[in-house]
Amino acid sequence: MSQATLKDAGPARGVLRPAFSEGEFQHHRQLPSPALAGLVAHYWYVAWDLRGLPAQEQATLPHPNLHLVVEHGQARIYGVHSGRFMRTLQGKDRVFGIKFRPGGFYPFYRQAVAQLGNSSIDVAACFGADGAAFCADILATDDVTAMCAIAETFLLRHLPPPDAQVSHISDWLARIEQDRDIIAVEDVMAIAGLDKRSLQRLFQKYVGIGPKWVIQRYRLHEAIAQVQAGKTTSWVDLAQELGYFDQTHFVRDFKQLVGMTPGEYEKSLGL
Repeated sequence: MSQATLKDAGPARGVLRPAFSEGEFQHHRQLPSPALAGLVAHYWYVAWDLRGLPAQEQATLPHPNLHLVVEHGQARIYGVHSGRFMRTLQGKDRVFGIKFRPGGFYPFYRQAVAQLGNSSIDVAACFGADGAAFCADILATDDVTAMCAIAETFLLRHLPPPDAQVSHISDWLARIEQDRDIIAVEDVMAIAGLDKRSLQRLFQKYVGIGPKWVIQRYRLHEAIAQVQAGKTTSWVDLAQELGYFDQTHFVRDFKQLVGMTPGEYEKSLGL
């Protein structure tokens, strides 16, 4: 994959602290080629240099996606993380990852991805010995473009047969993310044309988490984005906009996921 084919994936969502006050921090995201666009959301790269500075806590909110992550000399596949992910950054280091679309990892794995929730497996458990070579190739370069090209070649070599269900699930989750009127599992049932039991089974198999969780997380991601952009004027209005029946319920869910109330989080950003 040449550098000309790489396209920036835009700003990340769910990063609670977008920038550090000290040190160097890089976060790059690149889209895959069209051949993998139905399965892969983007490639990502995070690097930091905090040498001589205090360690920094970085927190990210969960998405309904699986990741293949290369760091510390190993490559692992991480299932959906149900809570916020906390990471202490110190010294100088880097991480490269592949973020699969919701449902996009199942065709490679061919097992219910719910079993990977809040856990991880070695890359060899899915890709065999070829996974170790992929890890070594990523670690051997410092160039982000080269890393994306290596990942692209690796995934194309293991490209699974087409699975129409992946496209359906991707469409459903895009609707959930974008349509503020989708606030209940019954709304997703209507879109998918499935009963609740069938929908739950399909989500567990392909996505790794239930539709109710997905709806709530996407709404809270939107709340975080609005706070970071300084667009919030009323928590009551924001709660209603995101489909909550009352502010109390919204604040409770926000605090449970973020670790602080919306107002506390806004102040922590210096807004």
